[in-house]
Amino acid sequence: MGPPSKPRPRPLVEGVTERLREPSSGLARYREILKQGARAMRERFDLGEPAETLVRARAQLIDEILTAAWGSHLDMTTGIALVAVGGYGRGELHPASDIDLMILLESEDEDTAERTGTLLTFFWDIGLEVGHSVRTLGQCVEEASKDITVATNLMEARFLTGDRELFEAMRAATAPDRIWPSDEFFAAKCEEQRARYQKFGDTSYNLEPNIKEGPGGLRDIQVIGWVAKRHYGAETMFGLVEHGFLTEKEYGSLMEGQQLLWCIRFALHLFTGRREDRLLFDYQRTLAGEFGYLDQDNNLAVEQFMQRYYRTIMELNRLNEMLLQHFQEAIILHTESCDPEPINPRFHSCSGYLEAVDERVFRRQSFALLELFLVMAQHPELKGVRASTIRQIRAHRHLIDDKFRNDLSNRALFMEILRQPRGITHELRRMNRYGVLAAYIPLFENIVGRMQYDLFHIFTVDEHTLFVVRNLRRFFSPDHRHEFPLCSDIIRSIPKPELLYLAGLFHDIAKGRGGDHSELGALDAADFCRHHQLSNHDSNLVAWLVRQHLLMSLTVQRKDISDPEVIQEFADKVADLNRLDYLFLLTVADNHATNPKRWSNWKYTLLSELYGAARRALQRGLENPQAQDEVIEEQRKQALEELKQQGDIPPSQIAALWSSIAPDYFLHNQPERIARQTAAVLATTPEHLPLVTIMGATVRGCSEIFVYSPRRKGIFANSTGMLDRLGLNIVDARIQTTTDGYTLNSYLVLEEDGQPIADLRRKEEVIETLRHGIEHPEVVNLQATRRLARQLRHFEIGTRIDITRDIHHERSILRITTSDRPGLLARISLALSDCDIRLLNAKIATLGEMAEDIFFIGSRDGGGYLDEPLAERLKAALRKRLEA
Repeated sequence: MGPPSKPRPRPLVEGVTERLREPSSGLARYREILKQGARAMRERFDLGEPAETLVRARAQLIDEILTAAWGSHLDMTTGIALVAVGGYGRGELHPASDIDLMILLESEDEDTAERTGTLLTFFWDIGLEVGHSVRTLGQCVEEASKDITVATNLMEARFLTGDRELFEAMRAATAPDRIWPSDEFFAAKCEEQRARYQKFGDTSYNLEPNIKEGPGGLRDIQVIGWVAKRHYGAETMFGLVEHGFLTEKEYGSLMEGQQLLWCIRFALHLFTGRREDRLLFDYQRTLAGEFGYLDQDNNLAVEQFMQRYYRTIMELNRLNEMLLQHFQEAIILHTESCDPEPINPRFHSCSGYLEAVDERVFRRQSFALLELFLVMAQHPELKGVRASTIRQIRAHRHLIDDKFRNDLSNRALFMEILRQPRGITHELRRMNRYGVLAAYIPLFENIVGRMQYDLFHIFTVDEHTLFVVRNLRRFFSPDHRHEFPLCSDIIRSIPKPELLYLAGLFHDIAKGRGGDHSELGALDAADFCRHHQLSNHDSNLVAWLVRQHLLMSLTVQRKDISDPEVIQEFADKVADLNRLDYLFLLTVADNHATNPKRWSNWKYTLLSELYGAARRALQRGLENPQAQDEVIEEQRKQALEELKQQGDIPPSQIAALWSSIAPDYFLHNQPERIARQTAAVLATTPEHLPLVTIMGATVRGCSEIFVYSPRRKGIFANSTGMLDRLGLNIVDARIQTTTDGYTLNSYLVLEEDGQPIADLRRKEEVIETLRHGIEHPEVVNLQATRRLARQLRHFEIGTRIDITRDIHHERSILRITTSDRPGLLARISLALSDCDIRLLNAKIATLGEMAEDIFFIGSRDGGGYLDEPLAERLKAALRKRLEA
């Protein structure tokens, strides 16, 4: 086939040039034409006309308007030219795109400067968003020589009106034989792309992607076009087909991807009324509806729409990688003679890149489709894969069928990749990019590009899965030991790391299929492991890990891990030390890969504490659970030793204070914490109450704010409200009252960036604000002052309130699931106060847009758990406060 013909698009407005030549043409006429064009563009888009023709039609309309305005304001044909640059230079204008212009001068003079200034003012007056530069020929050469961005703009320059000879002189003066020869231009563009990718976290799969600048976006297509134009003089992308760098099928994929991204960008501009290239949550649902998607039982319309987007940019990213590798070979490496260094009968190294020995390798020996990735892992000196070989892989992926997957040698190859000492993450990512991973594990295809419409999971499922494997591999790296030291120690002792990687690959593989993804994934994992000749023991371990991959997270999130019964229950489920090691490693890797920005040392410390406590329980023997009385006695003993080391505190004072505090206090606090709080209380005199202090040592990676005060109603509500207004996130709260009328409140808090309070002035601000609020509760304003985050506005989470009885501890457990918002904890605290409920402990968890908070409570009259009437009254009070 030849290049697709692109006829001149049907005008948005007929007869523009003639209408603007009329003597009566003024601002009103120009504005009227622009408005007509905008209306026509929207109407034609709504009727299904492709964005591709509409962006060219808008550029055509702007051409006519600018040319007419130039003629009426300057009437100069020599020494000056009006030039379109950037996207407008390519003849592409989306509804709100800037109109980038350059006024090219032969020389500068005041008269021309004044007249061009008047013209630019006219452009703005009629409503055009114009970005402009004014340069002489010499300045073009000087600026382009220094700045690759300027050179690229000038390379795309398109003559509009004025002095054409001057324009052609500029093109000649900035051509590759004058400045930025092809090799330097290519190297600069590759570095630009590398920096751009880094800005977006080196992933195409951000939840709110930038469709223009993000990896796999429109900029990637433009980079291909720029290099092709600079090196080959190709004016269209089809020129790459003519030069043998793209097949016609690949060209079709490239154009299909561009058309989808153009269509989305076009719709974004129309919907927002401005130049918007970010696919924000604000617009995703609306666009999904515009593109005809409907909610399904297990797949929201927005998730279907975004999966199509992510799969499109993945394919564009693959083509970009292959073409840039082609360019590397043709432009940079063409002067290097390739003396192939044999690696095995199927592959050799050419200029440091892996290459198939001939075009028939994969057809003759299809197992080479997997072997290639093993070779790459075993040869870290290789810089990549030759473009011709990448193309051969793409062309032969269809050979990975049931027969291929059932071949014992192929199954052995896949497992051998997972057993390599290095390169596993890189090669699994490469397999995913080339489409081989989903071909070999068909279940993986379902999660490729699959998003979860929430704020907790910030990557698509396949990207998250590969991040989990990367995190597991990092536990082996000395360079990353400081991040998770306990994990680094444990992973060196596990007998078969490949089982951990398999659990990572399968832990979320059943998402989007309906049902419990952990249970379904466990069945898939077991089948895969047995199919790959793993023993029953190893297959069962991987399946168990997939089934229970959320167990540790849910335990620390929803339960009090200082409770020996919670530890015993968890240890019973794990059953042996080997499982515990594997599960801990998988849990940390999974949590950190879900949302790295929300990860904090608090989560790692909680998981580490649970791991340590469960390990001790398993070593002690499940048949020998530790009694609570033993734990309390041991905690008191260790705390007393800590106090002896801190200074000369009379034992009688310690005993008097401790005798006024319920035994639960010693059960649920670490000895160091008990000692710090005891010392702080005994060092304070009544006239200096309330005591508000931020303890010097962090607790579980958090700052501990400790309040000791005479007991009064509403102190918890006031304190949480003030901490919220201070921008602090409470992750844990413990409330303890004494028999002589005092309260010991402890809050573990983090700043909004997930770090403890570090600055001295900040600490003073927090202490003074809290102390003043406790002393003068009448001045405390519990209305939230922080605005609801933009992203949170797009998620509707129904409020669920459950109150259950904890018979063993004679208390009730209140679990609230609702949408996260500023001031949430203060509202809940007020409801507890309204019903005269005694708060014992609180565990606060925010999962993206959803808050899942757990409160251990009792009745104020000293009774244990709440009776049914009081529980119903509390539920009503909570709903009233939360819906206000």
